[in-house]
Amino acid sequence: MTVPSRSVRRPVRAAHLGLGAFHRAHQAWFTQLAGDGSGIAAFTGRSAEAARVLAAQDAVYTLLERGPEGDSATLIESLSEVHDGADLDAWRRVLADPEVGVLTLTVTEAGYRPGSSAPARVLDGLRARRAAGAGGIAVISCDNLPDNGRVIRDAVLALVEPGSDLEGWIRTEVSFVSSMVDRITPATTDADRDAVLRLTGWDDAAPVVTEPFAEWVLAGAFPAGRPAWEAAGAQFVDDIAPYERRKLWLLNAGHSLLAYHGLAAGHQTVAEAVADPALAAELERLWEEQRTELPFDAATVDEALAALRARFGNARIEHRLAQIGTDGSQKLGPRILDPLRSRLASGRAPGDAQLGVLAAWAGHLVGPDVRDPGAAALVERLREATAPRERAAAVLESLAALSPDKPDLTDLTDPLAERIAARQQGAHA
Repeated sequence: MTVPSRSVRRPVRAAHLGLGAFHRAHQAWFTQLAGDGSGIAAFTGRSAEAARVLAAQDAVYTLLERGPEGDSATLIESLSEVHDGADLDAWRRVLADPEVGVLTLTVTEAGYRPGSSAPARVLDGLRARRAAGAGGIAVISCDNLPDNGRVIRDAVLALVEPGSDLEGWIRTEVSFVSSMVDRITPATTDADRDAVLRLTGWDDAAPVVTEPFAEWVLAGAFPAGRPAWEAAGAQFVDDIAPYERRKLWLLNAGHSLLAYHGLAAGHQTVAEAVADPALAAELERLWEEQRTELPFDAATVDEALAALRARFGNARIEHRLAQIGTDGSQKLGPRILDPLRSRLASGRAPGDAQLGVLAAWAGHLVGPDVRDPGAAALVERLREATAPRERAAAVLESLAALSPDKPDLTDLTDPLAERIAARQQGAHA
């Protein structure tokens, strides 16, 4: 079957940086379902490959929602343009268009490190917009960092000359919107592409597989308008922090626990890991430790956990533990360390399951398949220091160094050493 023909080429109302599977399962899906005809000009991040593949099929693709009972396929047409992120002329043209009211970003936690290109790319686009007199714009971060709008704002302003006209324009005309995003989107496999072909009759080279669940919560101003994402279920709130913590401390923390414990137990996917009774019990312990720190009533947390149990147990979504376990040095601070510190500040003991995630991560870092450039120095220390207390101290020092406030975590050394020793002795899964 040839590439399906578009119903219409949508006018570009949004720009996006980071043309990966998650964007196409989330923001592009919300934009399509908004129903107002908005289109997106999307740019790749590190590699141009996604733009090349999508351009060959007119930037349309299949979104395969894989539920426990079966699959459903939707043709997504909200990408009006796809570009190599290195095409600066196209980037500046799109950002200088006054009809473009928002710039969304899907940047990983590592993308905000000093020297990363995302803040510089955003600044380049804002500079072009100001030069064109195109007016304000909303920059929307779509990642797992708390207060991510402030994070990208600070990263962009750090690159601007203090007191310059450009700095003044950014501070007064550009809003940086924080958002909480949630939709499990595993990497697409050849088997997934075959499933799309059987279901639709189209040999789609760029389908995206995702779960039926999707959530988007946003907080901030939109000086140049936005797509009607609320029509697709997006929520607009005054304070996003509670929603961020709920996701980070329940879903994302649960994923990290299953990744590091599960890989050590020989499991490959979230569904496999959560089907292991020992890991399921450890996950429930973690959730009990984390939920006390959330600003929601018990019924709301119970509802969220019930949804997570169903989502994690959906064996038809092959969410790979190796993918989740990547870049733990950037992820475990907001997912595990922050709620652990909250417990301590509230006079509660550190959670045993919380410490267990850190212990499992320490074991992972001395294993054969580590994908965490930010932990390179820690890996060397852990390989040299085999005693549990030395390893605990190294882990805590590394996490403290990566935390914005550089906390003193030495009081956790002994309890973490106990969990590390227990793992080394095979006492925990």
